[in-house]
Amino acid sequence: MGKFELMALPYALDALEPVISKQTLEFHHGKHLAGYVNNLNGLLEGSPLAGLPLEEIVLKADGGMLNNAGQILNHNLYFEQYRAPKTDNAPTGKLADAIARDFGSFEAFKEAFQKAGATLFGSGWVWLSADKDGKLVITQETNAANPIQKGLKPLLTFDVWEHAYYLDYQNRRPDHLASLWQIIDWQVIENRFE
Repeated sequence: MGKFELMALPYALDALEPVISKQTLEFHHGKHLAGYVNNLNGLLEGSPLAGLPLEEIVLKADGGMLNNAGQILNHNLYFEQYRAPKTDNAPTGKLADAIARDFGSFEAFKEAFQKAGATLFGSGWVWLSADKDGKLVITQETNAANPIQKGLKPLLTFDVWEHAYYLDYQNRRPDHLASLWQIIDWQVIENRFE
């Protein structure tokens, strides 16, 4: 009771190829994320934070508990946002309108988002989030940080920890980031936005 479980992927392990390989997903989801889940469950035993929702733990915890809870929250959002590759993949509706309003165009947004991911030193995440007024912002979050810690609503994220791409792209982080646009399930992002 109160234990966190490894999320089930909403697609087959090979569904994101060639953008993300089956081997990368086996390690990234099956080993890295599973490790964070196991670590957090161990850290929560006897803790006053045991039984709280994941988001509350991220907002209240520190140290190892925060790192593991943050990584679970980040990875759950990350893995939920993908589907099989599709060319000319782009958002529609209110989200597309908001991207055009706040970044000038979808292409300008993609360029800024990829640059934020490519220039984040070390390990972390690049996020598209909405503030309390619905304005879209791009943030770089180091290690296990999440935009909810800044009062933002996370919508889309690219993981720039090396374990997310190294088997497929080695040190070519920018190439990995550029390829991810093909597999985003924009309906998931739109649902988060609304």
